[in-house]
Amino acid sequence: MVYLPTILFSIGEGAVIPLIPVIAVTMGADVASAALVAAALVVGQLCGNLPAGWLVAKVGERFTMVIAGAVSLLAALGMLSSPTLGLFAASVFLLGFCAAAFGLARHAFMTTRVPLPFRARSLSLLGGSFRLGIFIGPFFAAGLLQLFHDELVTIWFLIGCLFVMLLLVLFGPDPEKANPPIRTANRSDPAEDSGEAVSGSIPTIERAGVFRTMWQQRGVLSRLGAAAASLSALRSARMAVLPLWGVSIGLDASTIALVVGISGAVDFALFYASGQVMDRFGRLWAAMPAMLVMGLGFLALAFTHDLDSAVLWYGTFAVVLGVGNGLSSGILLTLGADVAPKHEPAAFLGSWRTLADAGGAAAPLIVAGITAVASLSFAAGAMGVIGLLGAAGFLRWIPRFVPRPRPDADAE
Repeated sequence: MVYLPTILFSIGEGAVIPLIPVIAVTMGADVASAALVAAALVVGQLCGNLPAGWLVAKVGERFTMVIAGAVSLLAALGMLSSPTLGLFAASVFLLGFCAAAFGLARHAFMTTRVPLPFRARSLSLLGGSFRLGIFIGPFFAAGLLQLFHDELVTIWFLIGCLFVMLLLVLFGPDPEKANPPIRTANRSDPAEDSGEAVSGSIPTIERAGVFRTMWQQRGVLSRLGAAAASLSALRSARMAVLPLWGVSIGLDASTIALVVGISGAVDFALFYASGQVMDRFGRLWAAMPAMLVMGLGFLALAFTHDLDSAVLWYGTFAVVLGVGNGLSSGILLTLGADVAPKHEPAAFLGSWRTLADAGGAAAPLIVAGITAVASLSFAAGAMGVIGLLGAAGFLRWIPRFVPRPRPDADAE
């Protein structure tokens, strides 16, 4: 009940994402317009985080997932029946908006209910659930296209996944009831039960709201949040640079797909290792290697474009970037949970995820802009520099903001 709804949602979304530009082209879009329609999903997710934080704080994680699933069904039906490209793009935007709400609801649930000694592993599994769907969803899409020869069949597949997910969330056991929020000892907690008799009024917790929470937490958001945005930018740049690099060195589409697929498989295979490292040795020991591997990988790739062995280096560094991304699985979820306010994390997590998604949304624009002005090699080098700066940010700010579990935490 914790992970299966996430897997269902992400499998359906993963099947549709690669076909969004294709469907847009069949509706009359040119290449540039099709790219904008595909980008509407990311923009919707970016815009959805803050409202999702407000909604989770108001109605709880389970009802937010139900609302997000139901509206996602409407978005999928809109994609299926849109008579114009504009309505299709609006439906794609709405799907991304709902994906943000769904992801934040599950993130907030794990933040408040998973014990600290197991937090990174559980959130790495959550990140792995998303990655599993995005990884195998295209294979479902490929099989359906072979059977039906119609791109719209992937939207029907998304509708089926959303319907099953809604049934599971509505009628399955409620994990919120089975797993009450964990009470943590905190001197700043106004409602912590000290065991002493209480005289006078009982203290209550004031709900700060999304924008007030952003202001109260501006220190961690502007520092550690900026480092998190750089990690998200590297992840997004990997998916933008690798296909473009393959085209620029003369590879065909099937070879590029194979290389990117192998990189994705390596990425997916390492998702649980990241959680083990974070829980056993600390968050920094997963964040730093991941950022250094990806940053140095982009920098090294930038010098291989014109070599005789460019294809060999392309495959090598695609795997290296997959390793770095795999080592970073669950880091953003875990760090967000670590620094979120204990009693009302949803509003903060909305801001945290907005920062991360902004980094991911900006990276393809940075790559495109630098490539247009200079070259793709300069763009890869620039992303490598961003990776090294992000590594320095994590090195500086993780020890300041992230609490370390006590050595005897596992025994408790």
